Amino acid sequence: MKKINLGVLSLFLFVSSCNVLSQLPGTGNGVTESEAGEGIKEALSQGLIKAVFQLNKEDGFFKDAFYKILMPPDAKKIEKTLRDLGMGNMVDKAILQINRAAEDAAGQAKPIFADAIKSMTLSDAIGLVKNGDTSATHFFRVKTTDKLIAAFLPVIKNSLDKLNATKYYGDVVNTYNNFPTTFKKLNPDLPGFVTDRAVYALFDLVGKEEKNIRQNIAARTTDLLRKVFGAKW
Repeated sequence: MKKINLGVLSLFLFVSSCNVLSQLPGTGNGVTESEAGEGIKEALSQGLIKAVFQLNKEDGFFKDAFYKILMPPDAKKIEKTLRDLGMGNMVDKAILQINRAAEDAAGQAKPIFADAIKSMTLSDAIGLVKNGDTSATHFFRVKTTDKLIAAFLPVIKNSLDKLNATKYYGDVVNTYNNFPTTFKKLNPDLPGFVTDRAVYALFDLVGKEEKNIRQNIAARTTDLLRKVFGAKW
């Protein structure tokens, strides 16, 4: 039996494996699929960190002209009536504590988003890099909204109670409902309303950061982001 030269066989196998690797599907623009996947995950992580840092602090909601949570739409009539009657201080206290509750809850997003990013498949990630705009944020909105609401709601409810927001808001509603001219009594779901606004703000900020990374070279703060989002797709 003819002996096989192990050295030659090893060299043959190595060259063959290199040929196979070179034929694996790529992106066609110098960016590997693995880099594309990691790039979108890094972009999402950067957006999340900025969003949570901005919102999960005192005045993160309250002093932001865009994200400040005001009275629920159903209670707008209450607010105007009470302010007209000189009870604006009561309304202001309710609004302040509503925003404090949202600020308190924003930090709950970190582990939920981290788990979602880890579970993203390579196929998902590559598609999101190519789709552009805020497609990654939309993907995560679909994947995590229910979990975020479930995590935010008890925290916000607890914060509203702890900060007396429920009491302040209850005072506002009860005062309005007790007016003899009030025929339609109001009892809006305050924790649910604040939770919805907090989740909206979080995704809106992540989306803005994703779009910024895609469009603004200066926002690509790592070599990977510069390579992936600087490529032609």
